[in-house]
Amino acid sequence: MPRQKIKPEIPEQSIMSIGALVTGPQQVTFRTWAPWAKTLSVEILSPQPETVPMEPRPFGYWEATISNIVSGARYQFVLHDKLKRPDPASRFQPDGVHGPSQVIDPASFRWTDQQWKGLPLQDYIIYELHPGTFTQAGTFEAIIPFLTHLRDEVGITAIELMPVAQFPGTRNWGYDGTYLYAPHNSYGGPTGLHRLIDACHATGLAVILDVVYNHLGPEGNYWGNFGPFFTDHYRTPWGSAVNFDGPHSDAVRDIIIQNAVYWTRDFHFDALRLDAIHGIFDASVTHILKDIRDAVHAAAKQDSRLVWVIAESDLNDVKIITPSAKGGHNLDAQWNDDFHHALHALVTGERQGYYQDFGTLDHLATAFRKHFVYSGQYSHHRHRKHGNSAAQCLPSQFVVFAQNHDQVGNRAQGDRLSTLIPHASQQVLTASVLLSPFIPLLFMGEEYGERAPFHYFIDHGDQGLVEAVRKGRLAEFKPFGWKKISDPYAEATFESSRLTPPGTHDVAQQHMAAWTKQLIALRKRHASLGIGAKGHQLRVWENPPKTVLTVYRKNPGEEAMLLILGFNDQPTTLTISQPKSQWMLLLDNSQPEYAEPDGIASSAAPLTLDLTSSKETLALPAFPAWVYKQA
Repeated sequence: MPRQKIKPEIPEQSIMSIGALVTGPQQVTFRTWAPWAKTLSVEILSPQPETVPMEPRPFGYWEATISNIVSGARYQFVLHDKLKRPDPASRFQPDGVHGPSQVIDPASFRWTDQQWKGLPLQDYIIYELHPGTFTQAGTFEAIIPFLTHLRDEVGITAIELMPVAQFPGTRNWGYDGTYLYAPHNSYGGPTGLHRLIDACHATGLAVILDVVYNHLGPEGNYWGNFGPFFTDHYRTPWGSAVNFDGPHSDAVRDIIIQNAVYWTRDFHFDALRLDAIHGIFDASVTHILKDIRDAVHAAAKQDSRLVWVIAESDLNDVKIITPSAKGGHNLDAQWNDDFHHALHALVTGERQGYYQDFGTLDHLATAFRKHFVYSGQYSHHRHRKHGNSAAQCLPSQFVVFAQNHDQVGNRAQGDRLSTLIPHASQQVLTASVLLSPFIPLLFMGEEYGERAPFHYFIDHGDQGLVEAVRKGRLAEFKPFGWKKISDPYAEATFESSRLTPPGTHDVAQQHMAAWTKQLIALRKRHASLGIGAKGHQLRVWENPPKTVLTVYRKNPGEEAMLLILGFNDQPTTLTISQPKSQWMLLLDNSQPEYAEPDGIASSAAPLTLDLTSSKETLALPAFPAWVYKQA
């Protein structure tokens, strides 16, 4: 018999943690993934200069363990005996994206949140903020004094931080980050972030981190020197796509999965918001999104914690939140842009860009009933059919908003709704979000009607990139007809985006703050105004001439609630005959403590409605927001 050739056994790739890993007293293991490196060394810069060759490991990893080195030491890698680069998996970049990396020992953090186990996702009322403009100081620790106010005077239960991974310069939205593991130095680095999260948990607030896995920023991005972290097989709007399915992609996937676990394990984040997953391309048998979700949940289970993974997507695809057994990625929730677009187009009258697909009350009613407005219909903006049906999904799987960083900052002048629509109209939108069956989100300052803009801003050191961003912004705004934009590189653009200091809010803003606080209080007090749980009943009527929405909500075993949300800019009448019951008024935005100061007195809502056997005709002011409870 001919001798059979036996193929050598290929070892199965194991997940390798990378970075500067403290592995013992005064001992650090430096490990990186660099399949393209011919030679690789780690150069210790402080406290005692030393260069140590690294040993190759299977699948492109390199490793060196060094003694007599402690947390705080500065280092960099040397590729091919000549190319000096920071550690792409650095835990801290004290001198920015081009400077050396610093060893950080997460065990040195003194956590006090051992009793904190997280919140159920259905209890989330999210407050999105930008760490650099939320306060005058623009640091993690500067946020801490405001936490009690956010909890007690606003009522939110979770804050969401825009991306904090190290980006170039000191001012940026964070979506140009290049060091996935390193909290930004100008915000306060790892120590400041640790203290903020610990304080949030002491206050009873969950913390969400916005992470970017669809691309990395161009400046200070050295991953490509080490290996095929990126691929030209796909292209994102922001540059080369991350290599999730090509040659050497196993290690890339491991790096991203471990990064997600790192933020939730080492920094105790309670949830991750995955940015723009429509820019994540993966043809693997198991999608990277599912792997991220599974790894995060497994790590949280080990610590008996509740941790969630939420996607941002404009695909209108329920596969994202469909269970794995049914072929989905099994993420916990996703943002719903359709709800925002329906609200915004209805109240502003804007029809440019993607708003051309929206603008009627029917669109908003559909968003309430079926979550997605576009579930397979033709989209004029996209020139094709868009989306699939989410009608069978739970409302608790969707995050909705009237404003967020994108929908404000990606306007030519960064203008907020408070400068575009009347006071009462803002209140109707806020009620639509906060009393919806979905997970509600407020953008910082929205709770009181902040009027300062929130611009897009950058601080690149490469002037070529600065010009490219300027041109790119103009091109992005062309479909909207906006020709004059704020200079994203100007420091004044950044400074003007800060929230106005507390104590400077006028009476109208104080009334808006009181309105927001009361809406959240009602949501917490009445289960039928909260998340749409299993068995939740929702009925929506579009009242002639289709300017007023009547919403009936009832959770199993709870009292029913009735919302009258007016998008009428002039007084009108509403004849209402259902739902058949007696109703008692809980909230009316024409009440003096909520209404615009010195405004024209509007019709007050009747204290009771009796629809058991007849109908009633109501005199509605412009933009009413009335809340009734079943009597």
